[in-house]
Amino acid sequence: MSDKNSIEFKVWGRYAMFTDPITRIGGEKCSYHIPTYESLKGIAKSIYWKPTLIWIIDEMRIMKRIRTQTKGTKPLKFSSGGNDLSIYTYLAEIEYQVRAHFEWNLHHPELVNDRIEGKHFAIAKRMLALGGRQDIFLGTRDCQAYVEPCEFGTGSSPYDGERELTFGLMFHSFDYPDETGISELHARFCRPVMNNGCIRFERPEKCSVSKFVRPMQAKVFGKDQWCSVDKELTEIGG
Repeated sequence: MSDKNSIEFKVWGRYAMFTDPITRIGGEKCSYHIPTYESLKGIAKSIYWKPTLIWIIDEMRIMKRIRTQTKGTKPLKFSSGGNDLSIYTYLAEIEYQVRAHFEWNLHHPELVNDRIEGKHFAIAKRMLALGGRQDIFLGTRDCQAYVEPCEFGTGSSPYDGERELTFGLMFHSFDYPDETGISELHARFCRPVMNNGCIRFERPEKCSVSKFVRPMQAKVFGKDQWCSVDKELTEIGG
């Protein structure tokens, strides 16, 4: 990690839902107490992403006390149609500071000419200042969120001074074929620990628990599927 590939941002929203993928088949849902690595990586990708790079989440700081709120919802019945009543338990009034950096995706050799650190860093900083390139969500689409640049570690956390708070085994991230070079989708799990309000995430390859999900093919990108930086900046009004 260097100064030219790292960003720091604040993300906040009214509700969040970070669930184990295994429990997403319907019925009642209950959020983890903290964001998953995959959800924070998704936020970084919504700020700015290209297949040339992979976002690595280094650490997160919890800026508001962890609270939950239960709401009744009416999800669709996929088997018979109509709606059913379910109880979802969300995180409420959340705010986090996040530090992340990008690394080159070495499994896309066709994009080797796009590995220009300064270019991607400049666009990522610009997109962050604009609030992200795509809509920001906290776990699910009904949990709208917002991002802005920040200096990681500034301000006070309600968990300053509290040490060694563990969250047990929880979902970490997916191993996608285009990031691993293997034609399989795997789910990784970790045991995060919070110290003084901060959680330092394990890198995906360091997670000791992994589960095969299904076969999956990586997407290949060619020269006709990406455009110059000047054209992109023109399209976004830069």
